[in-house]
Amino acid sequence: MANKDAAFGFKPVRHLSGGELRTEEYGIASGYNPAGSENLYTGSVIELVAGGTIEAAAAGDTQQGGVFGGCFYTDPTTSKPTYSAYYPKGTAAADIVAYVYADPNIVFEAQHDGTATLANNQHANHDFVGVAGSTTTGQSTSEIDTSTYSTTASGGFRQIGNSKDPDNNTLGSANSNAYVIFNTGEHAYKLITGL
Repeated sequence: MANKDAAFGFKPVRHLSGGELRTEEYGIASGYNPAGSENLYTGSVIELVAGGTIEAAAAGDTQQGGVFGGCFYTDPTTSKPTYSAYYPKGTAAADIVAYVYADPNIVFEAQHDGTATLANNQHANHDFVGVAGSTTTGQSTSEIDTSTYSTTASGGFRQIGNSKDPDNNTLGSANSNAYVIFNTGEHAYKLITGL
């Protein structure tokens, strides 16, 4: 049966040591407008930046800090406290708090954008692709970039298994889901060099 082509970003599913899944709080600069004019969506990969805030990550960034999980701010139009599953680009608020799944030992589920096979993808490294999402659900459509398969020290994520989702676990077909963790070389909390 064909896998469903329905990317959902990077979804936290468990912890390598059995620990609790929780978010850390980071600021987003007032008026921040991500490159490419996309919003930040739940399931989007973020990077840490100087000054203690976060921004949208790009594949290959070496200060990736986790996965966005929503935000809270005072709406500049209504002056009401607002929780949102996505960060609306350009929001001018001094109190924006982003919730980030920052622990480098969290296991995420994500969808491949191409055809993955057991021989070529298990325990291999991959980057992510895509920064879009839905302003209705707040969900990211980022995916595992299947074409960046590598056994060298590159790629933001290490694939550690195949999803148990019965609708999206057919290897050898496009868009299978997989379990991944952040790689040592690109997660900010695994690096020695600071900002």
